[in-house]
Amino acid sequence: MIVPLDHCDQCGTCISVCPVDALMLTENSLIVDHKLCTECLLCVNICPVAALESKK
Repeated sequence: MIVPLDHCDQCGTCISVCPVDALMLTENSLIVDHKLCTECLLCVNICPVAALESKK
């Protein structure tokens, strides 16, 4: 998962849908734990500002 920080508005919507808790919002960034991420793309599909992208 790729998070271009210039697009992310840190709303947290993606975090709420992640089934494996692979996303964490910090004060100034969204962190993806690639060891946990299953690339289900729920976060990509729900992001209201299209800030998340798949590496696939």
